[in-house]
Amino acid sequence: MKTFVLSGNTGKRKNTYQIAYKELLNDAQYDAVMHHFGYGLVIAGAGTGKTRTLVYRVARLVEDSVKPEHILLLTFTRRAAAEMLDRSAALLDERCKNVRGGTFHHYCNQLLHRFADVIGYPETFTLLDQQDSQDALQFLRSPFVKKNKLKRFPQKQTLQSIISTSVNRQITMYEALARDYPQFLDQHDHIHELALSYATFKEEQGVMDFDDLLLRTKELLQKEEVRRIIAKENHFVMVDEYQDTNALQAEIAFLASSYHKNLMAVGDDAQSIYAFRGADYRNIFQFPKKAEPCRVITLEKNYRSTMEILGLTNHLMKTAQEKYDKTLYSDKTQGDLPGLVKAPDERDQSRFVAQMILQLREQEIPLGEMAVLFRNGRDSYDLEWELNAMSIPFRKYGGLKFEESAHIKDLIAHLKVVINPEDQMAWSRILQLLDGLGPKTADELIFWLKSNKEKSLQEYITTSNTFKKGIKTLGELLSSIKEHYFNPKEAIRLLAEYYRPMCEKKFDDFPKRWKDLEAFILLCTSFSNLDEMVQQLILDPI
Repeated sequence: MKTFVLSGNTGKRKNTYQIAYKELLNDAQYDAVMHHFGYGLVIAGAGTGKTRTLVYRVARLVEDSVKPEHILLLTFTRRAAAEMLDRSAALLDERCKNVRGGTFHHYCNQLLHRFADVIGYPETFTLLDQQDSQDALQFLRSPFVKKNKLKRFPQKQTLQSIISTSVNRQITMYEALARDYPQFLDQHDHIHELALSYATFKEEQGVMDFDDLLLRTKELLQKEEVRRIIAKENHFVMVDEYQDTNALQAEIAFLASSYHKNLMAVGDDAQSIYAFRGADYRNIFQFPKKAEPCRVITLEKNYRSTMEILGLTNHLMKTAQEKYDKTLYSDKTQGDLPGLVKAPDERDQSRFVAQMILQLREQEIPLGEMAVLFRNGRDSYDLEWELNAMSIPFRKYGGLKFEESAHIKDLIAHLKVVINPEDQMAWSRILQLLDGLGPKTADELIFWLKSNKEKSLQEYITTSNTFKKGIKTLGELLSSIKEHYFNPKEAIRLLAEYYRPMCEKKFDDFPKRWKDLEAFILLCTSFSNLDEMVQQLILDPI
């Protein structure tokens, strides 16, 4: 039998309630809502009423006379917290709106302003947004660029990503580089030095970036005298989407609830999607080990899908190497079986999906009620092409459209000058890809081309040997592309080979972008000439 020691006014369980919890919730939801003292982990499968459970638990705690200001609800967005508290208030009364709710960053910002002097910051410290942070890093990186004249030094966006990864994952700078930017490992010492300069800069300016909000709050909560004050206020803490917390957030949750130890984490190990932001799904597996004794409650009744879909879902979840055992079920038994289509290649896959969309539209199902899901934004490029070809309008959420990506726009610009030598914007773009050739020289060269239409690009005379070599190579490339006008795949292959070193130099995330270029080459196989292909990309509305 587990015994919990009550500390302070944490509320006592009632025998009767204003809200009929037992009738309004299923058994697992009811268990989670009624869980009172101690650590709790709610594994909420997809569509099982996770938000409903949190809403009712907030209301139940308030009904049990827990002061709303002693309840802390941490969610993924402030909007989510506001909606939950509004629903709790509608369920019970306006007291629920006084529960403290918001994101980790919002909560940490409040704490740091309150205890700023403890960490040596002014109470009036301000925040750097993402662009401000990058501008500061751009200013600080200049001396390092000069030191590394013969080596590529990370751009400001990359530096921000490296530092942020190190902070949020609580790993060393070396580990952060090895994970995402191994090409800069040989410059570890300089990048580490710059990160220290960036930290000093922020302290001197009395500013923090978003990562500092978490890091400094952890430091604050590690001071025992401050932690006792903060943790005593948090009689009950709930964390939503726990599978998407990072190492810092998980530690803050435990520190902030360390006095009463009434911490409930809610999430689903099968739904973690924010690893690219530093989220670590392993937090949800480590929770019961760090929170002993811990009660684990599993929500399995699904209110969204049919058993036909859930049967496939359960089968897939069983194959996971690390998981919480759960079997989703539903009262909805009538539905179509999920379909598995094995396409020989990506083009056939895209054609099949497009045909299915047309077929569903013929059945009077609105396009707005159809969705195609992808693992990565770049995986949609082939389908985007096919949908355009069939004049099927669509909206893309997440990531740039294929033709909007900078590296794809660079390639298309080369094709456009072959098709239309009068295209000055395209000329300007491809000329400025050459080493040392800026806007002014590009404008001069474009003017020369307009005045000497009968001459080739290679005949342009410049005082720079670098320009001569680059312009000569570019002129040869454009001639080769023109020769393969009716063989788009070969033309794009030659262009990609030429562009590869430029892409590698221009973008720190070159490996990801090169995959796009490889996909671009494959897309070209179905077109008979370059003009047709460019029109498909540029002229057809998306």
